Amino acid sequence: MISEILNWGAIIVVLAGLLSSAIKIIPEYERAVLFRLGRLISVRGPGLIFIIPIVDRIVRISLRIIVFDVPPQEVITRDNVTCKVNAVLYYRVISADKAVVNVEEYHEATNQLAQTTLRSVVGTADLDELLSQREKLNHTIQEIVDEATDPWGIKVTAVEIKDVVLPNEMQRAIARQAEAERNRRAAVIQAEGERQAAEQLAQASEILSTSEGGLTLRMLRSLTDIANSQNTTVLFPLPLELRKILPDTDLFVRRAANDESNKS
Repeated sequence: MISEILNWGAIIVVLAGLLSSAIKIIPEYERAVLFRLGRLISVRGPGLIFIIPIVDRIVRISLRIIVFDVPPQEVITRDNVTCKVNAVLYYRVISADKAVVNVEEYHEATNQLAQTTLRSVVGTADLDELLSQREKLNHTIQEIVDEATDPWGIKVTAVEIKDVVLPNEMQRAIARQAEAERNRRAAVIQAEGERQAAEQLAQASEILSTSEGGLTLRMLRSLTDIANSQNTTVLFPLPLELRKILPDTDLFVRRAANDESNKS
């Protein structure tokens, strides 16, 4: 009796083990690549799937986006500047069977390809282009890596150059160049301001000289400004308009001067 119970217990344990190995639950973000006797059958999931124990084998592949931080790469740019560049790579598996069958360790293969592509693309650009046109370089690297990993069932969604580390000598040279550029812009702006001011003064003087009473009004305005100062003596020329109003002004002034000299 006891032996029969033990036998039935062993059978139940074996059946439970076979049943547990035959039933698999695949999450929504994963797919199961099914191999039967070493031959690719299909991609299963998500949800509950059944396999034949011992005969079937599954490989789980995640479909979520993978973020990989590309290590700093020492690169020589096209204008012979040595720098270190690192980037961030975003990719995901879109074909689970290709990622398993066509390449071994697709994570490592994609990462190594991203590093070599980063060095190659940055090496074809100047330093100024690397610092100011990162979007263009990012797009180029993404296209190259995405095309190369397409047979592996991998989609590269984005590549972003993160940091560019320059030697200390190059940083000082860039700082001097930036300072010289700022000084040049300041000199150009100052010269442009002086030119515009000279043009405005020339136009104002032309308007005052051609307008009736313009110089007199300008002189009176100047006297208002001078009156606020601490000077006690103010000398100003005779308005030119008086020559038109009083043609004999010069003769009147000379007669007054002669009368004074005769009295003395």
